[in-house]
Amino acid sequence: GKDFHYCSGPACQLSYGDKCDGNTSPLGSSTKDVARPHLGNISYGGTGLYFCENKSHVALTFDDGPYIFTEKVLDVLEQYNAKATFFITGNNMGKGQLDNASTGYPQLLKRMHAAGHQVASHTWTHQNLSALTVQQRQNQMYYNEMAFRNVLGFFPTYMRPPYSECNNETQAMMYDMGYHVVYYNIDSSDYLYDDPTLIQNSKDAINVQFATVNVTAGYPADFIVINHDIHEQTAYNLTAWTLDRMLALGFGTSVTVGECLGDPPENWYRAASG
Repeated sequence: GKDFHYCSGPACQLSYGDKCDGNTSPLGSSTKDVARPHLGNISYGGTGLYFCENKSHVALTFDDGPYIFTEKVLDVLEQYNAKATFFITGNNMGKGQLDNASTGYPQLLKRMHAAGHQVASHTWTHQNLSALTVQQRQNQMYYNEMAFRNVLGFFPTYMRPPYSECNNETQAMMYDMGYHVVYYNIDSSDYLYDDPTLIQNSKDAINVQFATVNVTAGYPADFIVINHDIHEQTAYNLTAWTLDRMLALGFGTSVTVGECLGDPPENWYRAASG
């Protein structure tokens, strides 16, 4: 097939369709030759990062956007003076390329960064990196970097592997490419419950983990929470509820992953000409 259902990522089979979105790069030169020094004390590549080093922080994260609900998520975060980390997928679900002005995504990306949120990579078309060839895996990262570069002039040093799939070969590649690999220790599973009658399940999943906090007993709030800004209930219901719950429990508001790890903002991004 040749329409959206066949060519969009991650469904399109990269090895068999040269017109797959995952095989179509953004405009401009590749970022493959950019210098990638390892800065700071946060580990690169490897088995990844699952919790905040600062034991009084909670970091909300959002995967798979930007999308039609991302602006609402940003509005809610602004209302609560909260910061978050957005793991950006450049061209998934046939939504159009991240750097295409007609999509409105460049404006959203600039708004995220200007508001103090952290933007990070979630690959170009949300492929399972462990199932790809070396070249395909590199393309998933380089193409997303190129799109970031085309919009912001730089690209992230933080990434989250789609489906949390990151085998030894991929871990080594992320190390070589200068990426911190970020996972989570609270999964809202919001993608399963995008319905007003079901979203309580996501709230319950978050509440169960929040209830484990007991600072005096040595169980602090050090959570990295995964959500997805491509879902309506996450934007219009779950995000505000989570922030309210955090305030009620005395956790304070959300911070970025970089902040919760104690990594200074200048290390979160890499100059595209570096």
